[in-house]
Amino acid sequence: MILTLVSDVASDYFTLLQLDLELQITRNTVTTQEDSVKLTSFRLDHGVATKLDVLQSQQVLDTANAAIPDLERQIGQQEDAISTLLGNYPQGVPRGRPLEGQTLPPEVPPGVPSSLLERRPDIREAEQMLVATNAQIGVAKAKFFPQISLTGGGGGAFGRSSAFSSLMSSQLGIWSYGAQVSQPIFTGGALRGNLHLAESQHQQALIAYKEAIQHAFGDVSDALIGYQNLMRCEFARSRP
Repeated sequence: MILTLVSDVASDYFTLLQLDLELQITRNTVTTQEDSVKLTSFRLDHGVATKLDVLQSQQVLDTANAAIPDLERQIGQQEDAISTLLGNYPQGVPRGRPLEGQTLPPEVPPGVPSSLLERRPDIREAEQMLVATNAQIGVAKAKFFPQISLTGGGGGAFGRSSAFSSLMSSQLGIWSYGAQVSQPIFTGGALRGNLHLAESQHQQALIAYKEAIQHAFGDVSDALIGYQNLMRCEFARSRP
């Protein structure tokens, strides 16, 4: 839960910084496009541009203006989400360095073992669910055995208990049991049904565990592709 909380806060914060950058770019676009509309209108008045040029320039300006309220809405909702994760009431979130001022991620060392994925919260959760459902199979199987004392009580009587003797001496097709047996032996197939249910739940947990592993490898693959492209872009920018 702690790992999930930390990752969610970090992810939401960087999303917030990305929205801040998009809002800044959009506002700069509005300012630039307003000048462009004025310039295009001036060119139209002097017969250099056409009415279509003015309309196209105005459309770009209107699109940028329309994007600002939506970005502000997303920023407010993102701040509320971060506040909730931090256990606070909805409020603004203080900013540190902007997105473009963040340091690049460290280099990925070679030979990183895939066993690191076992630390992921989703895989840990799926693994524990698998362990729990496996234990439930043992519990369901144990229900088939009546809870009685096999040997006698005190007084040195270490032979078969009376309940056990009564249970084993039955000549009928089913076992007999009395008040000393804490649960019935046969319940119309309910015990067998519970066992099948536990086995089915175990299979579902096993499939979910495999899916969690597959998703984890997919996430790592996507992250490495993004990291590789980012490093390639940074290398291209650094070249003279």
